[in-house]
Amino acid sequence: MNKNTKNMFVWFILGLVVVVTIYQIINRGDQVYEMPTSDFHSYISEKYIKDNGNPFEGYLILDDEWVEGKFREEFVAINKQEQSVENPIFPQNWNGNFKTSRDTSEDYGLQEKLNTQGIIFNIKPGSNFPDWLLVIGTTVVPLLIFLGLMIFLSRQMQGSGNRALSFGKSKARLHTETDKPVTFDDVAGVDEAKDALEEVIQFLKAPSKFERLGGTIPKGVLLVGPPGTGKTMLAKAVAGEADVPFFSISGSDFVEMFVGVGASRVRDLFETGKKNAPCIIFIDELDAVGRHRGAGIGGGHDEREQTLNALLVQMQGFEDSETVIMIAATNRPDVLDPALLRPGRFDRQIIVDLPDVRGRKAILDVHTKEPYKLAEDVNLEIMAKATPGFSGADLKNMANEAALLAAREDKEHIDMECFDEAKDRVLMGPERRSLVISDEERRVTAYHEAGHALISHFVPESDPNYKCTIVPRGRALGVTALLPDEERHNPNRKKLIADIIVFLGGRVAEETIFGEQTTGAQNDFERATRLARHMVTQWGMSPLGPLTYGRRDEQIFLGKELAVHQDYSEQTAIAIDKAVHDIVMECYENAKEIIETNLDGLKHLADALLERETLITEEIEEILGPRPQLPTNPLT
Repeated sequence: MNKNTKNMFVWFILGLVVVVTIYQIINRGDQVYEMPTSDFHSYISEKYIKDNGNPFEGYLILDDEWVEGKFREEFVAINKQEQSVENPIFPQNWNGNFKTSRDTSEDYGLQEKLNTQGIIFNIKPGSNFPDWLLVIGTTVVPLLIFLGLMIFLSRQMQGSGNRALSFGKSKARLHTETDKPVTFDDVAGVDEAKDALEEVIQFLKAPSKFERLGGTIPKGVLLVGPPGTGKTMLAKAVAGEADVPFFSISGSDFVEMFVGVGASRVRDLFETGKKNAPCIIFIDELDAVGRHRGAGIGGGHDEREQTLNALLVQMQGFEDSETVIMIAATNRPDVLDPALLRPGRFDRQIIVDLPDVRGRKAILDVHTKEPYKLAEDVNLEIMAKATPGFSGADLKNMANEAALLAAREDKEHIDMECFDEAKDRVLMGPERRSLVISDEERRVTAYHEAGHALISHFVPESDPNYKCTIVPRGRALGVTALLPDEERHNPNRKKLIADIIVFLGGRVAEETIFGEQTTGAQNDFERATRLARHMVTQWGMSPLGPLTYGRRDEQIFLGKELAVHQDYSEQTAIAIDKAVHDIVMECYENAKEIIETNLDGLKHLADALLERETLITEEIEEILGPRPQLPTNPLT
């Protein structure tokens, strides 16, 4: 007897016991006395009625085969006392219920006798169902239903689907051939990451090429980068290029409220991967399950840590011959447990950083293909330069916003105006033209933004102007956008000083024209102060020397930079504050000198803003003149 047959037999016995028990419970009750027909007729005779009165309670029920009824309680008591103990006539638990057979052809005029004695009766219509069918319906059918339910549950618990206890199974999604395949042609702006993953693709396609020399492919690849840079897209592209099954799951899908579920899902995920080898297993947001052990509230018994332990064991359990590649993505590699990053688990870390200007241009090319219809004036190179710091997701969102704007205005093509508006929407939100602003506030805003634009125009180290507007967006009443000439990854001190001067240009213009100070420069001051403090405490660009001040500790559990330890004396802290103050005030004086020297240009720029609301590069240069190529450097 195999295991399945044995289980079926056990379930059958259990089901039979349950059905019999239920049947006995349902049919357990007061026993019915089956009375001889002759005795029944004697009870309704004239003699018995005369001596003892009507012995029946309520009315009798007559059907084709039986007569059913109940005796009065006093009649039951008298008859049970008179019967002999050695040979009792009535049942022990009898309380007066009885039935007797009835022959409709020879029933001795039963109905006439009942009418004569004044006994009420009711005739019940005959049943069309035979007794054997009634027995089957009340016993066999419930038993079959119960057995069918047990068999269904047994198969569910034994099968791989296990929908009855599915919380212990992995929630990994298999991307099948019916899904739209993703290849490296669909991923742009991350050329270095694609080159690093090319080796993984080659191994999945031809593992013998590497194994013949004794080499082994890395078991795990960790993609590290800011959100929206295309880490998930890269993993899908690897699977698409290698043409292998791709299982994806989020780190948060492992941990549930039930103890042990996360570890069970990890084991099930790896078992599924081994059965479908060669394949790729992708875990998104690895930091949700792979944080440093000991950093949680529950200590070593925390459910998340048990899940991480299971993940570590399973990754170590991969055999060299198993062509299963683990790819994970995170934007917080600093909080991951060191055991995850050691060789043998995630052997390689691939940086997927924000794209540079060429990468942004390539991403825009990918996201503006068919069915996008671009106008002839669209210059994606300009949009790529105007979007520093944009991720691939931001650029995709910008392209989509541009298409929606063009459709809203019933345009046949997506023009440059739509892209420009979409960029501003992504950065600052939609225009707030319904915001009620007084003429005085509008004039102050115009001079504030004109101050930024004028400083940017005349300071050579600053980025040139791209657009200046006094149309409110988000929390800002106006915006001055700059367009970098080139991508800068390592700015020098002159560039940082120029940026601080531009930040302070708005406040200087307000004070010069109105002799008043407003709250509009709050964000400018925050950016200027932060930049100056970094120059002093992190980059060694002050008289305090090439030193860093303040050790930054990140709380692993919270994942935030909450504390900066003051690893210097109070005297040094005073010197740091003075150095920051000196840098900002020096830039303030430089900004003031530039604005006082070009006061007419500031007024013309502000008047143009009040009239047109938005000025672009050509319009700004028309007012202020061409941007000098080799102007006198105000910083020297």
